Amino acid sequence: MKKNKFYSYIFKRKSIRNYDLTPLDDAKLKEISEYLNSLKPIYDDIKTELKIISPDYVKRRMMKEAPHYIAVFSEVKEGYLTNIGYMLQQADLFFSVNGLGCCWQGIPAPTKELVGSSSLDFVIFIAFGKPKDPRSLHRSSVSEFKRKSLGEITDIAGADELLEVARIAPSATNSQPWFFTGDKNLIHAYSVEPGFIKRFTKKYIPIDMGIAICHLQIAAEHFGKKAEIVFDKTAGANVHNGRKYIASLKIK
Repeated sequence: MKKNKFYSYIFKRKSIRNYDLTPLDDAKLKEISEYLNSLKPIYDDIKTELKIISPDYVKRRMMKEAPHYIAVFSEVKEGYLTNIGYMLQQADLFFSVNGLGCCWQGIPAPTKELVGSSSLDFVIFIAFGKPKDPRSLHRSSVSEFKRKSLGEITDIAGADELLEVARIAPSATNSQPWFFTGDKNLIHAYSVEPGFIKRFTKKYIPIDMGIAICHLQIAAEHFGKKAEIVFDKTAGANVHNGRKYIASLKIK
């Protein structure tokens, strides 16, 4: 299965909600499991566990069924949700590259049996499988993304080709809770508090930020740059218009 075309697929990936409920074969599930075990974290010291499970362990709460789910567990430490977003977006793009659909699932809940199967805390599900309509797997144009403009999410000049991939990143209820400042060599990522209508998405903001940071790093590396996630004390100490500092990307 391919994993070296992530950059180009950022511009056409989409969340899939309607699935062919035929389970994937064991060989493909084994490949997916091996890839999940290779996901790169932001924090090496935060324990995580990713389980491929059947729908039997998911309380869907009116969400449509998928043939498979990834149940995501994590040690609860500072930055753990951003870490999960960063890791699992690699899986999201991996599915898209390899002809499978997926969708982050914040509403469904795990069964007691599933919760008890791990010593870590349950975080979120990702549904995956073959799309019911193969033609629905990818977007045909960037214009299909309903996103804020670059001017609404950054004040950095000269880094549009990098920041565009953050602009079109997925987020809970499409809240797009990010703002980027700094310069093209050191991009600081801040989260934005949701408005009153989307206040219930607040718990997913750190995950969304991890997703956007993942996209930024993929873009930088695509353009032949070395991109290191760092934590800048100055950026962290300076509140930027009430926003919360998450991390920075140092680009060389």
